[in-house]
Amino acid sequence: MKNYQLIKTSWQENREALSQIRQKVFIEEQKVPEKLEWDEYDKTSLHILALNHHQQPIATGRIKPDGQIGRMAVLKEYRHQGIGSQIIKALIEYARQQGYPNIYLHAQTSAIPFYKHSGFTEYGNEFLDANIPHQSMRLAK
Repeated sequence: MKNYQLIKTSWQENREALSQIRQKVFIEEQKVPEKLEWDEYDKTSLHILALNHHQQPIATGRIKPDGQIGRMAVLKEYRHQGIGSQIIKALIEYARQQGYPNIYLHAQTSAIPFYKHSGFTEYGNEFLDANIPHQSMRLAK
């Protein structure tokens, strides 16, 4: 049984909850510099927010208007429960409903198998973002 819910939201509606998750995962856990974490795309992206059964924020992901999925983050104690897969599925569904021609992302190389499982394939060369190796991936049509 699923003990969480996903909601489609905006930065304006749920900034505190969304930023709380990303603060813990990216800035504290992965040591991403804070100035690199927050950008102008937060305000224009659709965000998915996962809440546990106590209505506490536990995971997030976003999709920019150009079809780029990013800022996928699940709190450590909630990983490996399928929450990230459900977020990516919801973001893909939204992108298809909006008619986005391309759905792509920049995966941390350690997350490539996760994204492959959701139908993404690699392209281009590996690169560093926030000093973390990344790989461009796109969703097969």
